[in-house]
Amino acid sequence: MARGPKKHLKRLNAPRSWMLSKMGGTWAPRPSPGPHKLRESLPLSLILRNRLKYALTRREIIIVTARRLVRVDGKIRTDLNYPTGFMDIVSIDKTGENFRVLYDVKGRFVLHRVNDEESKYKLARVKSVQTAKKASIGRNPFKHGPESAIPYVVTHDGRTIRYPDPIIKSNDTVKIDLKTNKIVGHLKFEVGNLAFVTRGANMGRIGVLVHTDKHPGSFDIVHLRDRRGATFATRLHNVFIIGEGKKAWVSLPRDKGVKKTILEERDIRLSGKKGKKVDKVTAGDEEDVKVPKPTKGKEPIKETPREAETAKETPKGGKGDKGKGGKGGKGGKGGKGGKGGKGDKAAKE
Repeated sequence: MARGPKKHLKRLNAPRSWMLSKMGGTWAPRPSPGPHKLRESLPLSLILRNRLKYALTRREIIIVTARRLVRVDGKIRTDLNYPTGFMDIVSIDKTGENFRVLYDVKGRFVLHRVNDEESKYKLARVKSVQTAKKASIGRNPFKHGPESAIPYVVTHDGRTIRYPDPIIKSNDTVKIDLKTNKIVGHLKFEVGNLAFVTRGANMGRIGVLVHTDKHPGSFDIVHLRDRRGATFATRLHNVFIIGEGKKAWVSLPRDKGVKKTILEERDIRLSGKKGKKVDKVTAGDEEDVKVPKPTKGKEPIKETPREAETAKETPKGGKGDKGKGGKGGKGGKGGKGGKGGKGDKAAKE
């Protein structure tokens, strides 16, 4: 029977997107409760130790975070297991570096380096648009009853923003200024806009939204097309709008969200080994075997005069014939027969 929240996480049960080695130990850092789900977040400790290599041990991570050197979305975070997620900005003032947390085409977390100007904002997906007058939201003091309810939106990173623009709907994307925490831009969820897949089998791929299939009572399916013309489909709640038309509002990782085939990945790996070509030699074909040339600067080994004379005097020849032994004579009465003679072996010339 469980008593209270879980505080541990086995390394084998950690998300694949963390890229932890299986033999690196028994345990993995468990993300603290926060704006992102456990399996959709990357703990701050893994960013500092495994990705950026600014710490080697957990003790060093505690020292770095306790000195208030790390910011997430512009706020200082001292919790070493604080969960960072998609589109979050991780800043280190000491080194002047800024990183945006994104996914690569294989669904793994990647820290994409951004400049100071881009680190001032982030994109957030609108999960719901509602009105309420509860304590966490507040109420309009100039009205009474249901009219005192306040409109607000909830984003994918746990933000609650009051009084949004009425044109903002669910599944849209808003651009948030991290200094004022206000909405400064809006992207509609419509055909023709650029989208990022954040979950599912196509996680990390980027494409233009082509059309949406409505399935009442089930999941709506969205079809997208990437830069190479390949089409793929995923569920609607997996799609994150990141740009208007074909232009993205944020800088993208190296592959630009284009998934390569296995053969293309192999060719890319082999192209990096141009200087390590191996000559293919067919077994049994002696003519195809290439003898390595002697290196320059090294003289061949000279024979001594004695070895040269011996080589001249001893001609090379074939093998000599083996001689057969003679038969032994018959023995007389009471005497033993004589032994046969041994054949002489011809010496090799």
